[in-house]
Amino acid sequence: MTYVFRLPQRSAVVIGATGLVLTLAACGGQSQGATGDGGESGGLSGEVVIDGSSTVEPLSSAAATLFRDEEPGINVTVATSGTGGGFERFCAGETDISDASRPIKDEEIAACEDNGVEFTEIVIANDGLSVVVNPENDWLECITTDQLATIWGPESEGTVTSWSQVDPEFPDETLELYGAGTDSGTFDYFTEAINGEEGAIRTDYTPSEDDNLTVQGVSGAVGAMGFFGLSYAEENADSVKLLAVDNGDGCVTPSKETVQDGTYSPLGRPLFIYVNNAKYAENEALRSFVDFYLANEEEIAADALFIDLTDEQQQTAADELASLVG
Repeated sequence: MTYVFRLPQRSAVVIGATGLVLTLAACGGQSQGATGDGGESGGLSGEVVIDGSSTVEPLSSAAATLFRDEEPGINVTVATSGTGGGFERFCAGETDISDASRPIKDEEIAACEDNGVEFTEIVIANDGLSVVVNPENDWLECITTDQLATIWGPESEGTVTSWSQVDPEFPDETLELYGAGTDSGTFDYFTEAINGEEGAIRTDYTPSEDDNLTVQGVSGAVGAMGFFGLSYAEENADSVKLLAVDNGDGCVTPSKETVQDGTYSPLGRPLFIYVNNAKYAENEALRSFVDFYLANEEEIAADALFIDLTDEQQQTAADELASLVG
């Protein structure tokens, strides 16, 4: 009988039906390396296949780069099909790990069940969604969630086209909007957090699964705005301007501290990886990579400009792994 295992959103590690702890993160478009089982590096060969969220991609790229130094014989390939696209491949049994910027949906769980794919969900890092504008925008440092809903809500399509329509104190500057595509977990999260319903958004904006295209669009027009993961805003601080967000309790700038302590609301969130239980049991290369990822989570998060796990999340992961390793 096949079981599908799912963690609560804020948990760090869970044990699947096979009695395995699975940990990791990432998504990207590179081929990299992994780590060895039993502490002996350089002796393994094999392949680890990852696909999914473009938001989680910097984590996997950092993990794979570090892992390659440990086990150059293991090839880790990472692709970015978006969270939804990654789950399609994962539930079809095509990948070992699926990177996700949101929890798996019921219909995706059903697809995995239909294909006999058992999995384990793990929170591997924390992230904040960022709202960015053009660096030449001199009228805005902090934006309210109500103003964001006015800009991005589906009822604003074709009617809210200028900044002055958002607030009469803002200039009559044309709004140009860029953001995540509909197959992205970032899209799901932003629309639910800001517009109150997953998928509810005006359609007259420029969507993309490639966050770099959003950076290019926002940096190219004074009246532009976009949204994506906090790491991209930090990486592109010279090209875009990061806004503080006011959810009713004052302006809060996204940072490690405000995401971890929950004050950057509603745009702070955990990031996930999903590991195929059966493949983990069968594939020594995958086990090595997963173990390496967990052991080096803090360094990987720092390298990728993400927010590492809290002490509580780290302790949960460490205790579970210790109980399995014995």
